[in-house]
Amino acid sequence: MISPLPLVAALGRHALGLTAALGDYALFTAESFRSALRTRRLGRRFLRSIYEQGALCLPVILIVGAFTGLVLGLQGYYVLNRFGSQGLLGALVALSLVREMAPVLAALMLVGQAGSALAAELGIQRNSEQIVALETMGVNSHGYLVAPRLLAALVVFPLQTALFVAVGLWGGSISGSLLLGVEDGVYWSAVERAIEFADVRECFWKAATFGLLTMSVCAYYGFNAHRCHGATGARAVSTSTTRAVVLSSIVVLAADYVITSFLV
Repeated sequence: MISPLPLVAALGRHALGLTAALGDYALFTAESFRSALRTRRLGRRFLRSIYEQGALCLPVILIVGAFTGLVLGLQGYYVLNRFGSQGLLGALVALSLVREMAPVLAALMLVGQAGSALAAELGIQRNSEQIVALETMGVNSHGYLVAPRLLAALVVFPLQTALFVAVGLWGGSISGSLLLGVEDGVYWSAVERAIEFADVRECFWKAATFGLLTMSVCAYYGFNAHRCHGATGARAVSTSTTRAVVLSSIVVLAADYVITSFLV
């Protein structure tokens, strides 16, 4: 008979490792916010982070938002047409975007561009010992490199999500009104009736939460690229960046479920 003790021991080691990693991540994030209060030239680096996460990611947000609205308009029309409720197309597109698709898809797009760039940049700085050099000169690396990115995410992610919603609604209008014959006034009237303040509040709560979680995860993996097991140098940077993007995407979906379960 095979003893279950080795399996239990392995599960215990993994559980302890996961708990230690979560604790280390929490301390990393807390230290980054605490260090922001004692960092010089925070405003300049904050504005640069807004540019990196906002302006540079604007094209992908516009493109994905437009096509999401176009697809929602097409699929929603054919679903509602079965029940003779084409007039509710605007409500379907609006609620789908505001409550779920806009914050989730916008966060995933920002992770793919801004998050991966952040993890790779910090990983290269760690690999080339630039972070060690900053700390040797007495500069708080958490406050100088990480805090501006986290603070910018709290601002940029809700704004990008709002833009995603606006472009998506416009895309749904094109599908419904111009291609499928739904009256433009009927579409926008349904949008206006469907969206309530609670829906907008949930959308922005999700966006801000996703921004904080994803950027902190990407920063954590890039900052600690030298601790990547089984990899060194450029391979450590690529591995840590890949893990950051994958885990951030999973965190977005998991956090979306948790927030939705509490706010619905």
